[in-house]
Parts: sequence; C-alpha cells; structure tokens
Amino acid sequence: MTVERLRFDGWIAGVGTASGTRLVVGYWPRSPFGAFSDVMIQHPDGERILLAPTRRIAEFVSATYRFERIDVLPVSVTADGPEWRVHAGPLRLWLRTGRRSALGLLLTAVPAPLARSPYWAALCDVPARLMPGVRTRGSAGSGRREWYGARDHRPVREAGVVLDGTDLGGLAPLSPPVEFGFGSAPRGPSLVRVTTTVELAATARRARPVRPDMPPAGR
Repeated sequence: MTVERLRFDGWIAGVGTASGTRLVVGYWPRSPFGAFSDVMIQHPDGERILLAPTRRIAEFVSATYRFERIDVLPVSVTADGPEWRVHAGPLRLWLRTGRRSALGLLLTAVPAPLARSPYWAALCDVPARLMPGVRTRGSAGSGRREWYGARDHRPVREAGVVLDGTDLGGLAPLSPPVEFGFGSAPRGPSLVRVTTTVELAATARRARPVRPDMPPAGR
C-alpha cells in the first residue's frame, strides 16, 4: 500500500459580504501544480461555486471539496503590500489587510517543518475548535485526509466584491461558516499564510493486466 502527500504553500483569504455571500481565495505560489490561485464562493442559498484556472486543478479541488458548480477560467491574484486584488471571470475582489495580529506574531515563529506535521495540526485543532466551523485537520473527499499548518495571520479591514456585475456590499463576517469541506475559514475576515497537506487515499500496487490472448498462468 502506498500513500502520497501533496503540499500547498501559500495564503488563504476569507471574507464575507453584506449580501450574505462568502468567499475564500487560495493563492498558492508553491504547489504540485505550480503556482496558481482559485476561488470558492458560497451564496446565502447554500450554492457553492469553484473558480479554477485549469481543468486539472478543478478536478483535483472538486474531488477534495464539495461544489454545486465548477467554472474553469483565468484566476489572478496580485498583492501590493496590504492591498490584494483578485480577478476571476465575473469576479472582482479587492481587500486591504491590517497589521499582523497577536496570533500572527506567534504563528510566524512556527518552523516550516513543524507546520507540515499532522501532529502539529492535531495539537492546533483543539484551540481552533473554539472558533465556529474552524478545523485544522479532517477527512476530505475521495477518501483523502487534509491538515493545515498556519504560519501567519492578518485581519482584513476593508474589502469590495463585484460578482456578475453586482456589488455584494460591504465587508462582513463569514457567517454562517462556509461548507466546502470539513472546516471553514475564520469568522473574522482574514488573510492566513498556511501550509496545506492533502494525503491521498492509500492504493495497492496494481497487478499487470492480463490480455485476453495470454494463456493462464502455469501453462
């Protein structure tokens, strides 16, 4: 039996809007797929949408999380100090972060190897559960396991979102928690640096297929 672990190092931004739509942006400079960004959207009626830059990434993400709709289109994230801008088809998102929080100061001291450890994620999961919907480890789709190692935290102070030409209103908490996977982004709008590890389901080494014209073994 073999187990494969895929690691993604980057940032996750989570923001709510006055309209009730919540968004989670992943910005991944280092990943098994190269550098990419994606966006997960959940509307007040519960509909979950994935915006992914390639079909390959869309297939991987949708096998790990749950969505009612998947759109493959260019997704770009640009950061200029505290200002971040996201362009993804019909979506335009702008946000401004505040200074690193007290939690962020503590997280920056976490060594990278420790942030990748499932044992560290298990330890952090205890205080994380004090925040509604937040988890640092759990079961994902397709028999996968996943854990997060946070390495920085900055609050989001301002944001603006336009989707399909409609302004979604001012910044608001992510409430209720988003439901893409086993856990949600924090309720308070934030930008978190994370190392995310996805452990694929164990698979047995496959035997070489037998062609119909091959004689049975032993003959």
